[in-house]
Amino acid sequence: MKHQKMKWFTLVLAMSAVLMLGACKKKAAPPPPPAPPPPAPTASLSANPNTVQQGQSTTLTWETTGATDVSIDGIGAVQPSGSQQVTPAESTTYHLTAKGAGGTQEATARVTVTQSAPPTATAPSPTEEDLFASSIKDIYFDYDKSEIRGDQQSSIQADAQFLSQHSNVNFTVEGHCDERGSTEYNLALGDQRAVSVKTALTQAGVPVSRIKTISYGKEKPFCTESNEACWQQNRRGHFVYQK
Repeated sequence: MKHQKMKWFTLVLAMSAVLMLGACKKKAAPPPPPAPPPPAPTASLSANPNTVQQGQSTTLTWETTGATDVSIDGIGAVQPSGSQQVTPAESTTYHLTAKGAGGTQEATARVTVTQSAPPTATAPSPTEEDLFASSIKDIYFDYDKSEIRGDQQSSIQADAQFLSQHSNVNFTVEGHCDERGSTEYNLALGDQRAVSVKTALTQAGVPVSRIKTISYGKEKPFCTESNEACWQQNRRGHFVYQK
Protein backbone atom coordinates (compact mmCIF):
# COMPACT_ATOMS: atom_id res chain seq x y z
CA MET A 1 0.00 0.00 0.00
CA LYS A 2 2.83 2.33 0.84
CA HIS A 3 4.50 1.49 -2.44
CA GLN A 4 1.38 2.39 -4.40
CA LYS A 5 1.10 5.79 -2.74
CA MET A 6 4.68 6.57 -3.63
CA LYS A 7 3.97 5.69 -7.23
CA TRP A 8 1.01 8.07 -7.39
CA PHE A 9 3.02 10.82 -5.70
CA THR A 10 5.82 10.50 -8.19
CA LEU A 11 3.32 10.61 -11.07
CA VAL A 12 1.69 13.79 -9.70
CA LEU A 13 5.09 15.46 -9.30
CA ALA A 14 6.00 14.59 -12.88
CA MET A 15 2.78 15.96 -14.25
CA SER A 16 3.16 19.14 -12.19
CA ALA A 17 6.67 19.64 -13.55
CA VAL A 18 5.41 19.25 -17.09
CA LEU A 19 2.62 21.73 -16.52
CA MET A 20 5.03 24.21 -14.96
CA LEU A 21 7.49 23.89 -17.86
CA GLY A 22 4.67 24.40 -20.34
CA ALA A 23 3.49 27.47 -18.51
CA CYS A 24 7.00 28.97 -18.43
CA LYS A 25 7.74 28.38 -22.15
CA LYS A 26 6.96 31.46 -24.47
CA LYS A 27 4.88 31.09 -27.60
CA ALA A 28 6.90 31.19 -30.88
CA ALA A 29 6.35 34.42 -33.01
CA PRO A 30 4.35 33.88 -36.25
CA PRO A 31 6.38 34.19 -39.53
CA PRO A 32 6.29 37.71 -41.15
CA PRO A 33 3.87 38.19 -44.09
CA PRO A 34 5.45 38.02 -47.56
CA ALA A 35 6.67 41.37 -49.02
CA PRO A 36 4.27 42.91 -51.61
CA PRO A 37 5.49 42.68 -55.24
CA PRO A 38 7.07 45.89 -56.63
CA PRO A 39 4.63 48.09 -58.56
CA ALA A 40 4.55 47.79 -62.35
CA PRO A 41 6.25 50.67 -64.23
CA THR A 42 4.19 53.45 -65.77
CA ALA A 43 5.05 55.12 -69.07
CA SER A 44 3.75 57.89 -71.30
CA LEU A 45 5.07 59.27 -74.62
CA SER A 46 3.85 62.22 -76.69
CA ALA A 47 4.96 64.21 -79.75
CA ASN A 48 4.42 67.94 -80.19
CA PRO A 49 3.48 68.70 -82.89
CA ASN A 50 2.28 65.33 -84.07
CA THR A 51 2.03 66.44 -87.72
CA VAL A 52 4.97 68.09 -89.50
CA GLN A 53 6.04 68.80 -93.05
CA GLN A 54 8.94 66.83 -94.45
CA GLY A 55 12.18 68.31 -93.11
CA GLN A 56 10.58 69.83 -90.00
CA SER A 57 11.21 68.68 -86.42
CA THR A 58 8.98 67.63 -83.54
CA THR A 59 9.66 67.11 -79.81
CA LEU A 60 9.15 63.75 -78.12
CA THR A 61 8.38 63.96 -74.40
CA TRP A 62 8.20 60.93 -72.11
CA GLU A 63 7.74 60.15 -68.42
CA THR A 64 8.07 56.87 -66.54
CA THR A 65 7.93 55.62 -62.94
CA GLY A 66 9.27 52.42 -61.46
CA ALA A 67 11.55 51.82 -64.45
CA THR A 68 15.28 51.20 -64.47
CA ASP A 69 15.67 50.57 -68.21
CA VAL A 70 13.94 52.93 -70.68
CA SER A 71 14.48 52.95 -74.44
CA ILE A 72 12.78 54.38 -77.54
CA ASP A 73 12.97 52.62 -80.89
CA GLY A 74 15.13 54.59 -83.30
CA ILE A 75 16.70 56.61 -80.47
CA GLY A 76 18.05 54.03 -78.03
CA ALA A 77 18.40 54.15 -74.25
CA VAL A 78 17.04 57.31 -72.62
CA GLN A 79 16.58 58.73 -69.14
CA PRO A 80 13.46 57.66 -67.22
CA SER A 81 11.88 61.02 -68.08
CA GLY A 82 12.88 63.66 -70.59
CA SER A 83 12.39 65.11 -74.08
CA GLN A 84 14.24 65.04 -77.38
CA GLN A 85 13.82 66.70 -80.77
CA VAL A 86 13.54 64.39 -83.78
CA THR A 87 13.19 64.94 -87.54
CA PRO A 88 11.51 61.90 -89.08
CA ALA A 89 11.91 61.45 -92.83
CA GLU A 90 8.49 59.83 -93.06
CA SER A 91 5.47 59.15 -90.89
CA THR A 92 6.72 57.22 -87.83
CA THR A 93 5.29 55.58 -84.71
CA TYR A 94 7.81 56.00 -81.88
CA HIS A 95 7.74 53.09 -79.40
CA LEU A 96 8.93 53.42 -75.78
CA THR A 97 9.68 50.43 -73.54
CA ALA A 98 10.08 50.88 -69.75
CA LYS A 99 11.41 47.91 -67.74
CA GLY A 100 11.62 47.64 -63.96
CA ALA A 101 11.42 45.17 -61.10
CA GLY A 102 7.64 45.20 -61.40
CA GLY A 103 7.54 44.31 -65.09
CA THR A 104 7.43 46.10 -68.44
CA GLN A 105 5.30 48.97 -69.70
CA GLU A 106 5.08 50.38 -73.24
CA ALA A 107 3.89 53.63 -74.81
CA THR A 108 3.71 54.96 -78.39
CA ALA A 109 3.44 58.31 -80.17
CA ARG A 110 2.61 58.75 -83.87
CA VAL A 111 4.20 61.52 -85.94
CA THR A 112 2.66 62.14 -89.35
CA VAL A 113 4.99 63.62 -91.97
CA THR A 114 3.37 65.44 -94.89
CA GLN A 115 5.11 66.17 -98.16
CA SER A 116 6.19 69.74 -98.67
CA ALA A 117 4.24 71.54 -101.33
CA PRO A 118 6.22 71.66 -104.57
CA PRO A 119 7.72 75.06 -105.19
CA THR A 120 5.56 77.23 -107.33
CA ALA A 121 7.09 77.59 -110.73
CA THR A 122 8.04 81.18 -111.23
CA ALA A 123 7.61 82.43 -114.74
CA PRO A 124 10.80 83.95 -116.07
CA SER A 125 10.81 87.70 -116.30
CA PRO A 126 10.05 88.89 -119.82
CA THR A 127 13.01 90.08 -121.81
CA GLU A 128 13.15 93.45 -123.51
CA GLU A 129 12.50 91.68 -126.77
CA ASP A 130 9.36 90.07 -125.28
CA LEU A 131 8.17 93.44 -124.01
CA PHE A 132 8.92 95.01 -127.39
CA ALA A 133 6.88 92.41 -129.23
CA SER A 134 3.91 92.74 -126.88
CA SER A 135 3.95 96.53 -126.55
CA ILE A 136 4.92 98.03 -129.92
CA LYS A 137 2.08 98.44 -132.43
CA ASP A 138 2.41 98.71 -136.19
CA ILE A 139 1.29 101.91 -137.91
CA TYR A 140 -1.22 101.58 -140.76
CA PHE A 141 -1.67 103.79 -143.84
CA ASP A 142 -4.33 104.67 -146.37
CA TYR A 143 -4.07 103.48 -149.95
CA ASP A 144 -1.27 105.19 -151.87
CA LYS A 145 -0.48 107.42 -148.85
CA SER A 146 2.56 107.78 -146.61
CA GLU A 147 1.15 110.31 -144.12
CA ILE A 148 0.29 108.93 -140.69
CA ARG A 149 -3.47 108.84 -140.26
CA GLY A 150 -5.19 110.60 -137.40
CA ASP A 151 -6.43 107.33 -135.93
CA GLN A 152 -2.79 106.09 -135.76
CA GLN A 153 -1.48 109.01 -133.67
CA SER A 154 -2.29 107.27 -130.37
CA SER A 155 -0.33 104.20 -131.50
CA ILE A 156 2.67 106.36 -132.43
CA GLN A 157 2.57 108.06 -129.03
CA ALA A 158 2.30 104.72 -127.18
CA ASP A 159 5.21 103.32 -129.19
CA ALA A 160 7.31 106.42 -128.48
CA GLN A 161 6.54 106.18 -124.75
CA PHE A 162 7.63 102.54 -124.59
CA LEU A 163 10.81 103.24 -126.56
CA SER A 164 11.65 106.17 -124.29
CA GLN A 165 11.29 103.93 -121.23
CA HIS A 166 13.54 101.25 -122.81
CA SER A 167 16.46 103.30 -124.01
CA ASN A 168 18.59 100.25 -124.86
CA VAL A 169 16.21 99.05 -127.54
CA ASN A 170 17.24 99.58 -131.16
CA PHE A 171 14.83 98.68 -133.94
CA THR A 172 14.02 98.79 -137.63
CA VAL A 173 10.85 100.24 -139.20
CA GLU A 174 9.84 98.24 -142.26
CA GLY A 175 7.70 99.95 -144.93
CA HIS A 176 5.08 97.65 -146.51
CA CYS A 177 2.45 98.09 -149.24
CA ASP A 178 -0.45 96.12 -150.68
CA GLU A 179 -0.17 94.20 -153.92
CA ARG A 180 -1.44 96.91 -156.22
CA GLY A 181 1.05 98.92 -158.28
CA SER A 182 4.48 98.12 -159.64
CA THR A 183 7.33 96.72 -157.59
CA GLU A 184 9.40 99.89 -158.01
CA TYR A 185 6.53 102.17 -157.06
CA ASN A 186 5.73 100.20 -153.93
CA LEU A 187 9.38 100.08 -152.86
CA ALA A 188 9.44 103.86 -152.97
CA LEU A 189 6.09 104.13 -151.18
CA GLY A 190 7.22 101.67 -148.54
CA ASP A 191 10.34 103.74 -147.95
CA GLN A 192 8.24 106.88 -147.49
CA ARG A 193 6.02 105.13 -144.96
CA ALA A 194 9.01 103.89 -142.95
CA VAL A 195 10.51 107.37 -142.92
CA SER A 196 7.16 108.87 -141.81
CA VAL A 197 7.11 106.56 -138.79
CA LYS A 198 10.75 107.32 -137.99
CA THR A 199 10.10 111.07 -138.17
CA ALA A 200 7.06 110.84 -135.90
CA LEU A 201 9.05 108.89 -133.33
CA THR A 202 11.99 111.29 -133.34
CA GLN A 203 9.59 114.18 -132.93
CA ALA A 204 8.21 112.32 -129.88
CA GLY A 205 11.71 112.13 -128.37
CA VAL A 206 13.15 108.83 -129.60
CA PRO A 207 16.80 109.31 -130.69
CA VAL A 208 17.22 108.91 -134.44
CA SER A 209 20.35 106.80 -133.84
CA ARG A 210 18.20 103.96 -132.54
CA ILE A 211 16.02 103.77 -135.66
CA LYS A 212 16.74 102.08 -138.98
CA THR A 213 14.37 101.97 -141.94
CA ILE A 214 13.93 99.59 -144.86
CA SER A 215 11.29 99.16 -147.55
CA TYR A 216 9.92 95.82 -148.73
CA GLY A 217 7.18 97.32 -150.89
CA LYS A 218 4.73 94.58 -151.71
CA GLU A 219 7.25 91.73 -151.45
CA LYS A 220 6.42 90.56 -147.89
CA PRO A 221 2.65 90.78 -147.47
CA PHE A 222 1.16 90.04 -144.06
CA CYS A 223 -2.11 88.94 -145.67
CA THR A 224 -2.36 87.29 -149.10
CA GLU A 225 -6.04 87.69 -150.02
CA SER A 226 -7.02 90.19 -152.73
CA ASN A 227 -9.54 92.36 -150.89
CA GLU A 228 -9.57 95.66 -149.04
CA ALA A 229 -9.54 94.11 -145.56
CA CYS A 230 -6.37 92.23 -146.44
CA TRP A 231 -4.76 95.14 -148.29
CA GLN A 232 -5.31 97.34 -145.25
CA GLN A 233 -3.24 94.99 -143.11
CA ASN A 234 -0.39 95.14 -145.61
CA ARG A 235 -0.17 98.96 -145.76
CA ARG A 236 1.88 99.42 -142.63
CA GLY A 237 5.04 100.45 -140.91
CA HIS A 238 6.21 97.31 -139.10
CA PHE A 239 8.63 97.35 -136.13
CA VAL A 240 11.42 94.75 -135.79
CA TYR A 241 13.55 94.42 -132.66
CA GLN A 242 17.28 94.63 -133.29
CA LYS A 243 19.35 92.21 -131.19
